Amino acid sequence: MQVNVSARHGHLKQEDQAIIVEKVERVRRLFDRINSIDVTVDLGHQDRPSVEINVSAEHAPDFVASTDSQSILAALDLTIAKVEQQIRKHKEKVTDHKAASIKHIGGESV
Repeated sequence: MQVNVSARHGHLKQEDQAIIVEKVERVRRLFDRINSIDVTVDLGHQDRPSVEINVSAEHAPDFVASTDSQSILAALDLTIAKVEQQIRKHKEKVTDHKAASIKHIGGESV
């Protein structure tokens, strides 16, 4: 799995990049088929930096979320929560795709 961290309108310190990679890699525990994660930090507004995460997975649409907050790490945490919610919803759809048959719903066999 690849994790790409990039910045717009500024530069990130190596320590910040390492923290971002460490936090984003936790998303992998939710879904095994993740190919790559792209994190873009927009530093255009110093008082409200924004973070965008794009997760690419096999046989699934891309999961994209973005948030702006007071600090980079706060925006990162909020964005990770959004992406995790999208992944959980997709995983629920995929694993719970079979409906119960009519004979099992009523409790009596027909």
